[in-house]
Amino acid sequence: MPPANSDTRERLIAAAMELFVLQGYAATGLAQIARKAGVLPGSLYYFFPTKQDLLLATLEKRKELLWPEVLEQIWNDCEDPIERVFALLKGYRHMLEMTDFAHGCPIGNLVVEVAETQPDARRLLVQNFDNWLDHVARCFEDAQVRLPRGTEARRLATFVLITMEGAVMLARAYRDFAVYDTAVHELRDYVERLLADGAVEAQTKKTGRKHA
Repeated sequence: MPPANSDTRERLIAAAMELFVLQGYAATGLAQIARKAGVLPGSLYYFFPTKQDLLLATLEKRKELLWPEVLEQIWNDCEDPIERVFALLKGYRHMLEMTDFAHGCPIGNLVVEVAETQPDARRLLVQNFDNWLDHVARCFEDAQVRLPRGTEARRLATFVLITMEGAVMLARAYRDFAVYDTAVHELRDYVERLLADGAVEAQTKKTGRKHA
């Protein structure tokens, strides 16, 4: 049997992650995953007795990789917290461009396939969304002084997530970036209006202090 500390398990998870995104969970067989990982089927079953076990492992790995593989470089490149959000959306557009619309949001894809039939997977899918929302909400929290009083960062982050998921889905359906760009443009317009309102509010508060 393969040693528990070998890299075989990680290779299997990486192979499954890629195949689940490109062709879906149901259409991906365990033998295909083993071939892509370059391991014998017996090794796969040693680490993952069932396909569901492997699915859950990929979702745990997605949570771990969100920061180092998706967010960290964007956050390092953008000092403005709001621009980080739009750079992230630009990254999803680039993903669609590089894969000719084949690579959608891996979490969004799996929600459609397994959320109703696999409660353990649904729980991890929600955790992945929550992880994403936490990071985006912190961007708006960091920009709170520029936003109108009462703006809820988490709700705004949810709006961003909904925009991204819908934009990715429609772009893949139409095979056209126009719908993606329209969605992001409208989101940008909304955020810019919030920032303008926040600037007016701050100026009014500053003026009021001067006259007090």
